[in-house]
Amino acid sequence: MLFNSFEFILLFLPLTLFVFFKIGGLGHHRVAISWLVGASLFFYGWWNPAYLGLILGSILFNYSLGVPLASNMGGVNRKLLLVFGVGANIFLLGYFKYANFFIDNVNLLTGGDFYIERIILPLAISFFTFQQITYIVDAYRGETKEYNFLHYCLFVTFFPQLIAGPIVHHREMLPQFAKNSIYIFNNRHFNVGVTIFFLGLFKKVVMADGIAVYASPVFVAAENGVALTFFDAWLGAFAYTFQLYFDFSGYSDMAIGIGRMFGIRLPINFNSPYKAGNIIDFWRRWHITLSRFLRDYLYIPLGGKRKGSLRRYQNLMITMLLGGLWHGAGWTFVIWGALHGAFLSVNHLWRALGARYTVFCLDNSLWWRVFAHALTLVCVIIAWVFFRATSFDGALNIIGAMFGSNGISLPENYEEHVRSVFSNANILRFDGMFTHSVFSNDLVRGLILVLSMLIAVVVLPNTQQIMYGYLRNKQLYGDIKPYVSRLVLWSPNLFWFLVMIVIALMSLNAMLGSVSEFLYFQF
Repeated sequence: MLFNSFEFILLFLPLTLFVFFKIGGLGHHRVAISWLVGASLFFYGWWNPAYLGLILGSILFNYSLGVPLASNMGGVNRKLLLVFGVGANIFLLGYFKYANFFIDNVNLLTGGDFYIERIILPLAISFFTFQQITYIVDAYRGETKEYNFLHYCLFVTFFPQLIAGPIVHHREMLPQFAKNSIYIFNNRHFNVGVTIFFLGLFKKVVMADGIAVYASPVFVAAENGVALTFFDAWLGAFAYTFQLYFDFSGYSDMAIGIGRMFGIRLPINFNSPYKAGNIIDFWRRWHITLSRFLRDYLYIPLGGKRKGSLRRYQNLMITMLLGGLWHGAGWTFVIWGALHGAFLSVNHLWRALGARYTVFCLDNSLWWRVFAHALTLVCVIIAWVFFRATSFDGALNIIGAMFGSNGISLPENYEEHVRSVFSNANILRFDGMFTHSVFSNDLVRGLILVLSMLIAVVVLPNTQQIMYGYLRNKQLYGDIKPYVSRLVLWSPNLFWFLVMIVIALMSLNAMLGSVSEFLYFQF
């Protein structure tokens, strides 16, 4: 069941909300939580009921480890138990996600013919596995003392964030489940939640799905060995850059909105990452909860920056390589992670040089900030090409075309128009100027669309800024800066009611054609 489906919006969500508050309002809190856990498991089992046993087994296993880890067992026993728990979780994830990838590469390197059946990746296994690793590690550190099994089940299965995050901490969620106030319907929470949900739905079905038609043809053509034009390659790369952003940002907004309808605050995952002026800032803004997990449970335990600069860069590379591999079992994901590890290392090195030689400190220069922002975005786009491509050759085909390996030429469908304009002027040489384009007459429309989206993500306020007056929780939402104009701030008035009606109708109308899955479902 998808957030962007009519059965979810018109049936599942209203029914789940109504029954939860009906039961909770009568004071039957445990029954209300049980209903919500059951509804969440139904939501998860909608795709494949066979994997319900997997997630239930994972919950029982990790909870049974968390209780003794949070107790006063001997230090050695607790540490061994932690290693066993983390290892078992990683093994489970590794089997389902990487077994086929491992066997394929062993056969490629050795010439062997080892074979196992293709393993179907269970939905959300990466997210609920990481989430439970945080629980047992926090239990070991003494940062959690929660022993309520029903609350723990809801922590793992809570359907708004179950499938694609955000990856939440145990300490962020369990105290909220214990509050009596969440069982009473709150009109303010509901209005805020509905607004955020429909803003996210608009991002997904109108913007992400709308730009996807310019991304997929380029990557398909690249995999088939088509010699792409300069403009096709850049259009496809930009289109995927915005498709991924609006798809995952839209999902995260919808998750936060649904949670808020229940009175539960989920942490944000995005804070205008394409406004970042460097790669370090980008990773503070993009997929924030994954960045937090990688920092707290991988980078810092590896030593972080405590053991010198060289170890710091090494730890960054290891963290980003594993972060890339977490996204998918493929070498293109490893390359994507390696690129970001290299970008981060260069960024930290530049900062170190800037601290030593003040001549490099150009942050106060407007032109430098513009250049840094553009350079950051170009680096991110190049890395996204590897993230999206299904093969190394396909990615290199697009990268090469982006940097002129096939020349910088105009699509042939513009030949007649250009010749007519310049027919009487000896300005242009036409030989080899025109090549076949993937998009034919849609190229200009696509370029205008990606330019409009670029302006939107760089200039316009994000969801957190629009909802600034209702998301002031620094622990969950970070240090949100208000937008320059307070005219865009949401409030429950007639103007915003009419705006949201228009956004909702546009979104529902876009859903009439087809319903597409969220991109991060494959991870």
